[in-house]
Amino acid sequence: MIRSLFLCLLVCAHATASVAESPHPNIVVILADDLGWNDVGYHGSEIRTPNLDRLAAEGIELDRFYVQPSCSPTRSALMTGKSSRRLGIHRPLGKNEADGLGLDERILPQYLADLGYQPLMVGKWHLGHYVPDYFPQSRGFEHFYGYLTGGIGYWDHNHGGGHDWQRNGETLREEGYSTQLLADEAVRLLRDRDPVRPTFLYFALPAPHLPNEAPEAALASYREIEDEKRRRHAGMVTELDTAVGRILDALRVEGMLENTLVFFSSDNGGLSPEARFPLFARASELALSIFDRPIPIASLEFMASNTLDGASDNTPLPGGKMMIAEGGARVAASIWWPGRLEGGRHDRFMTISDVLPTILEAIGAPEKIPGDLDGASQWGVLSGTGESATPDYVIGDTGAMALYRAPWKLVLEGGAPRLYDVFADPLERRDVAAAHPDVLASMAVAAEAWPRNSRPGETSPLHFLWDPDGFGGAEDRAPWADVARERAEASR
Repeated sequence: MIRSLFLCLLVCAHATASVAESPHPNIVVILADDLGWNDVGYHGSEIRTPNLDRLAAEGIELDRFYVQPSCSPTRSALMTGKSSRRLGIHRPLGKNEADGLGLDERILPQYLADLGYQPLMVGKWHLGHYVPDYFPQSRGFEHFYGYLTGGIGYWDHNHGGGHDWQRNGETLREEGYSTQLLADEAVRLLRDRDPVRPTFLYFALPAPHLPNEAPEAALASYREIEDEKRRRHAGMVTELDTAVGRILDALRVEGMLENTLVFFSSDNGGLSPEARFPLFARASELALSIFDRPIPIASLEFMASNTLDGASDNTPLPGGKMMIAEGGARVAASIWWPGRLEGGRHDRFMTISDVLPTILEAIGAPEKIPGDLDGASQWGVLSGTGESATPDYVIGDTGAMALYRAPWKLVLEGGAPRLYDVFADPLERRDVAAAHPDVLASMAVAAEAWPRNSRPGETSPLHFLWDPDGFGGAEDRAPWADVARERAEASR
């Protein structure tokens, strides 16, 4: 008995010493989905976001932080530090895509695992689900709870006819609102983490992506908002903010907060009524001249929903999700490390491709930063310890793309190229191409030379016409995790 007690005390002492001696902080990366620039309180929104406001106030508000205009491209850049165009991730991955983020790419959890971290993921993946090799737990995460596709019903957890809710590859049937369930899991993981290793938690929230679904209590708190869609959107953002608050509380309770680097961003600008995809808008107008909502043809209802149901607010920035205007790519973001990164506003240009190298340098492992990235560490300027490179940054695709060379933005979207100084003119009202021909020419050459790769499993964007990626709704096929496992077994 005494010997057992002694061994127990010895193990506990060793674990405590290991934690104290760990050279690396914990890391929490939080990603919202389709959050608009003016959907956060600290930008003046009517939506109350006290926890996001706290991150921006007590940490460093990243005032000029840029992502890609849609989800899979942003997530691929976050995980790799590379341009989504280089990776062949040009748009949101559809449910029938036969691949995902290249399996030869090393991603953030793998780099961190090499440094002794315990990598955990909760939430939305959207970087491949065709076979289990693309799942998060096959890409460096020790634990994954959430969904693989682009958007699920908040209550039914379905996407495009298939159930998409799992833990480590096993389909789950759980009742509950997805944002709340994900927060429950994240808090549990922080509580039950391996105490010997620093924790990396990637918390990728579903909100406020369509469909517009929120709990009644959240809706009731916004009775003053008359527009029903905006009220539901506000409720979803409130659930997002509450989930973030639960993570911060869990870090405090576990004694982790003072030694945790917290990064927050949206994956793209919000889907707003003003930000309409031209093809979707035209098809919706035609369909609505014949049918009422919901439109009985699934592909038309999908287009109508993405045209009419978005209720984000990106003002004053122009445009929104899927657009290369500022409202599609400049998003609310912040970074906080108590005692290290606190209380300020960072108005230098920074992008989602910079996050991986910035994290690696921040945790004291700059030698682990690969040499083939498109992003660069911003730790020097964020921490006040030195300067940081600001690489060119490309958003969009062949039909509409923009290249940033801060403060300049070159827009290639049909017709003559346009040039904006988005630091002085964030609303993109003054084309200064004629006044700066040398800048225009140099950036045009760089844009032309920017690598664009394709993927073997990439499908046409029109593929959804016969089998759309609906968010929620009835099931008409096996769950996505089960289908992926069956494919893998059949190929053996």
